Amino acid sequence: MQSVTQMLRAIVLGSACLAAPVAASTGALAAEPDVIFKKSTVWKFMTPDDKLVVSGIDDPLVDGVACHFTLPEKGGVSGMFGVAEEVSDVSLACRQVGPVSFREKFSQGDVVFRQSRSVMFKKMQIVRGCDTKRNVLVYLVYTDKLIEGSPQNSTSTVPIMPWGPNGEVPKCADYLK
Repeated sequence: MQSVTQMLRAIVLGSACLAAPVAASTGALAAEPDVIFKKSTVWKFMTPDDKLVVSGIDDPLVDGVACHFTLPEKGGVSGMFGVAEEVSDVSLACRQVGPVSFREKFSQGDVVFRQSRSVMFKKMQIVRGCDTKRNVLVYLVYTDKLIEGSPQNSTSTVPIMPWGPNGEVPKCADYLK
């Protein structure tokens, strides 16, 4: 009985470590997203409704770029207690919102934002890349699990355009590692 208890404790502790947010290998992660609004999609009696949540983040390494994403949020009893496993559907739109400047170099596929989508193992990530031929930043959002991935994803591109009176346009290729 003692060894079963110890084994369960080790599994729970290991699971908690795996489910915790992990810092990106390089660069900074975006701060908590700004919730823009929520829209109910399914009415639930005496518990929270299912909703779509529209949120916004600023790219932590690229000034002048913002992304907005929409995630479903489960209601009901499991959603009320924060134990619902959220579905993998997510949409993404990123735009240039000011003059673009790069704070530091980055690698293709660096994580911009990461959020847990279930009690254990499932997370949503927004990653950044650079199309050097077209001088376009490319953002990809997807969800994954420790054991199985998910094909649901969304891509958004941000062509780097002149902004303001000087009209200078940085090349994203100059900031790739």
